[in-house]
Amino acid sequence: MPALHDADSRPGLLVPADRPDRGRPVAPSSGTWRPLGIGEVTIDGGFWADLQQLNATAMIAHCEAWIEQMGWIGNFDAAVQGYLPERRRGREFSDSEIYKLLEAMSWEVGRTGDADLEARLEALVARVAAAQDADGYLNTRFGRPGQGARYSDLQWGHELYCFGHLIQAGVARARTHGTDELVRVAIRAADHVCDVFGPNDNQGVCGHPEIEVALVELYRLTGERRYLDQARRFVERRGHGVLGDIELGRQYFQDDQPVRETTVMTGHAVRALSLASAAAGLAIEDDDTELLAAITLQTVNTLARRTYLTGGMGAHHEGESFGTDHELPPDRAYSETCAGVASVMLNHRLLLATGRSEHADAVERTLYNVDATSPAADGRAFYYTNTLQQRTPGTVPEADVASARASSSLRAPWFEVSCCPTNVTRTVASLGAYVATVDDDGVQVHQYAPSTVRTRVGDGGDVVLRIETAYPVDGNIRVTVLEGPRTPWTLSLRVPAWARGATLAAGGERHDAEPGYAAVTRAFEPGEVVELDLPVAARWTWPDARVDAVRGQVAVERGPLVLCLESTDLGASVNTAVVRTDVPPVDDAGEVKVVVSTLDVEDTGWPYGEHGAPDGPGAVRGTVDHGLVSLIPYQQWANRGPSTMRVWMPTRD
Repeated sequence: MPALHDADSRPGLLVPADRPDRGRPVAPSSGTWRPLGIGEVTIDGGFWADLQQLNATAMIAHCEAWIEQMGWIGNFDAAVQGYLPERRRGREFSDSEIYKLLEAMSWEVGRTGDADLEARLEALVARVAAAQDADGYLNTRFGRPGQGARYSDLQWGHELYCFGHLIQAGVARARTHGTDELVRVAIRAADHVCDVFGPNDNQGVCGHPEIEVALVELYRLTGERRYLDQARRFVERRGHGVLGDIELGRQYFQDDQPVRETTVMTGHAVRALSLASAAAGLAIEDDDTELLAAITLQTVNTLARRTYLTGGMGAHHEGESFGTDHELPPDRAYSETCAGVASVMLNHRLLLATGRSEHADAVERTLYNVDATSPAADGRAFYYTNTLQQRTPGTVPEADVASARASSSLRAPWFEVSCCPTNVTRTVASLGAYVATVDDDGVQVHQYAPSTVRTRVGDGGDVVLRIETAYPVDGNIRVTVLEGPRTPWTLSLRVPAWARGATLAAGGERHDAEPGYAAVTRAFEPGEVVELDLPVAARWTWPDARVDAVRGQVAVERGPLVLCLESTDLGASVNTAVVRTDVPPVDDAGEVKVVVSTLDVEDTGWPYGEHGAPDGPGAVRGTVDHGLVSLIPYQQWANRGPSTMRVWMPTRD
């Protein structure tokens, strides 16, 4: 691996082009496909470019301002000045929000070369670095007089979790800029962790997995084996009750069974997904096919049994956790935004490892319907949780007060626990890395956006692709080969599982394209076009009968987008809405409507009784026909103000 270099003072993607991990959030040493970085894929139009622009102009600065306002970055200043613990603000994990913001800034500066953001990043790093102890320890909650001792609360203290996000910020900076102070701070912290938690030292693990996936990526960055070995120790120690029991059960920490024996995810959703991401990385680096098979199995089982239509994960508010199989109540969905981010991370890693299209499908579904749902249209408020049904209109939060409740009924400007906004910013800044991959035989395109892809196929030569599309509004994707090897190579385009009836045109011929990957192998001429048409028209979606919370209900999807019915469009509460499914949804270039009625239900003194009796429970006195009513993308709900909303709609008898 090429050595890390010291960065100069210029912003932008400064890492040498010969570094194999340049601009890449994840850089495995092997696998079915190799990732491309943000310097190789430029998104320059459409939905994702708009979201990246919102991130650059509003979301990152919004998070930065709130972290300052809440006093969380001030904790590092107080540590240097000797004012801790008296002046410390925030929860035990608040340090991690600064680190996630630094990661977002690193990707954004690497993507755009924004000089002002670079200056702000450097100033923030200087405040963090000043608080690091000589042995590499860095935390504002523990380790000083009047505070708890270092690692005295591994269950809930989040020290190693915070280190994990610090290291990931350092990796992002190194892969976009080169070695600077942030990278050195992260490496010193990682060395400290290895010294303290080595094979003959502290045998504990963190209550929240995160250090593991970070150490795997730091190993890939530096080639230092000790980081990978330490990640493996943490993963293998977990599952044997090392954290002790709690009221929520050991499964909350994924400490009830070893990761190799887990067949479906349980416990806290973000923790489970983060642990699985780390284990997937270990499996690749150690060529551990058994471990990779175990992680793949638990992931596909979780997608099949414990995932919402939106791609969201976590059915329980208690413990922010997975429910049992098919326990997916829409009105009690927790579906934390951070779980959406972690699911994208995991499925992207498994896509690279296995080449299985269902992982790219999961990335797409979750990006569009969870991660993109969280931020408001102006980028200055966020959802922490993502319900699929809102029974009462939400309460508009105060603009200058952090919400104390994660499950706020409308997007809030900030939270007392604000893990989600910074997670969204780092994901959006690095979106280009999810678009395409490469192997020795060709290029694979997984996510569709107007973009340019520049890479190299094996020893055959450079490839430059231009992707043009209005997806997801329109299903036509045109890929123009601007440059390519003179010898045959393969261009593969993902066909989502929902896209029955897709077609692929190349070389003057058009063929059916089945879900998976549609491949064209030839010596492409410059300017040659491959065209994929995906049927994105609105469609009814029925649930598995075992998802009893929505049995007898339907949803509408359009392409990768989940749609919803909102009271703003219905003109009434959606709580008693029913839809007709004997006629298909009306789809006029993305404006989708369905036939909706609402039930006129009589109030009674007891909500149970004989079915159909005139004085029975909730007797229906009649219906109100609303005719064709517009549905909107779920990601846009509540942007027009408080409303009731539902994704799953009862069908009319």
